[in-house]
Amino acid sequence: MTDLEHDATVRTAQELIRIDTTNWGNGRARGEREAAEYLEARLTALGSRVHVFEAAPRRTSIVARIPGRNPELPALVVHGHTDVVPADADDWKVDPFAGEIRDGMLWGRGAVDMKNVDAMMITALEQLQAVGEQPARDLIVAFFADEEDGGKLGAHWLVEQHPELFTGATQAISEVGGYSINVDGRRAYLLQTGEKGMIWARLQVRRRPGHGSKHIHPDDNAIQVLAAAIVRLAEHEWPMHLGDTSREMIAALCELTGEDVEQIGADQLALRCGSAAAWLTASLRTTANPTVLEAGSKQNVVPATATVTLDIRPLPGDEDAVLETLQQIVGDDVEIAIDWRFNGAQAPAKSDLVTAATRALRKFDPDAVVVPYLLPAGTDNKSLARLGIDGYGFAPLLLPDTLDFPALFHGIDERVPLESLVFGREVLAAFLRDFDGS
Repeated sequence: MTDLEHDATVRTAQELIRIDTTNWGNGRARGEREAAEYLEARLTALGSRVHVFEAAPRRTSIVARIPGRNPELPALVVHGHTDVVPADADDWKVDPFAGEIRDGMLWGRGAVDMKNVDAMMITALEQLQAVGEQPARDLIVAFFADEEDGGKLGAHWLVEQHPELFTGATQAISEVGGYSINVDGRRAYLLQTGEKGMIWARLQVRRRPGHGSKHIHPDDNAIQVLAAAIVRLAEHEWPMHLGDTSREMIAALCELTGEDVEQIGADQLALRCGSAAAWLTASLRTTANPTVLEAGSKQNVVPATATVTLDIRPLPGDEDAVLETLQQIVGDDVEIAIDWRFNGAQAPAKSDLVTAATRALRKFDPDAVVVPYLLPAGTDNKSLARLGIDGYGFAPLLLPDTLDFPALFHGIDERVPLESLVFGREVLAAFLRDFDGS
């Protein structure tokens, strides 16, 4: 076993992966209480009083407050989630819940999203305490349940039911930002300063059922009407729109590449970002993808209803307009039902937090260049935004150029280099120690 395999952050991430916290959605999950208890014990050992909450049985979230050197400063929320999306072991090279170390990497569901970051956070705090140091600000440390189902039983519920937990906080850091990418051969770090909205919706068509042998006009067959609506949606080109965050991203990429966005366009500029290109092109426009299709129960029965679920990610502020456009695309005889909605959020791309994050990165990578970006997916930062807390994605990882890191989110064979985990802990510890607003 190598020294890296003995590292506290590696071992913590490994132990968290071995707690199966699969979240299937719609209230069905497992393991979140066990993961919360594991992290509660670590926070308690730091001398913190840990508050434990369950929005439903065994859907456990924990929150603790760690005093900083400057209690007069606004508090910082440092948060992660313990749940993971399902993993089919038949698709993986390793057992997704074994926490196996192979080829210098830690493998398993959550190695990328986001037990790696949970481990970096808790061990950064432990590292500071071990050398007798405090964070610059008061920290509100939270590990939430149910993020993978929109936070309904986690961050969203806590913000609704216990907003007092976050009193005094003005900023937050969490996942999906701070990792390195390759831009035309130069290393840069994406730092998430905003995220798109989330609308989970269903399109439903109702028609009179009938015998499968009958001649039925396409307009009277629920499946065919819905299929035509799906095709129209697939053919729709959502327009590009550059908000504040995306404009800052484009400016940073122009400086890195020497390109003029007016000459090559924002999409082409984003494509210069290697494995991150798919994330960044999706951040420039609304997306609406069908995910689950349901209709019928028997081969010789034309069904009464046909339904498709959509994962819609509007640009911040465009949520209402997107729903209006969606209805125009699919037609008035297609019903739209909203299952879950969160508006997008943007934090200032130029802020004391971004300055401090850049400074911390440069302690360990002197040539670090930070590129702000709009996350096309979502995090629990959206829940905290409802309390006026500016959320950032800062989970620093120095990654090899050969690793397609964004593709591993919710993908198979999730893995993260051991060296990256250690790098992330060191950068986070420096950030938390020094982030005093200067």
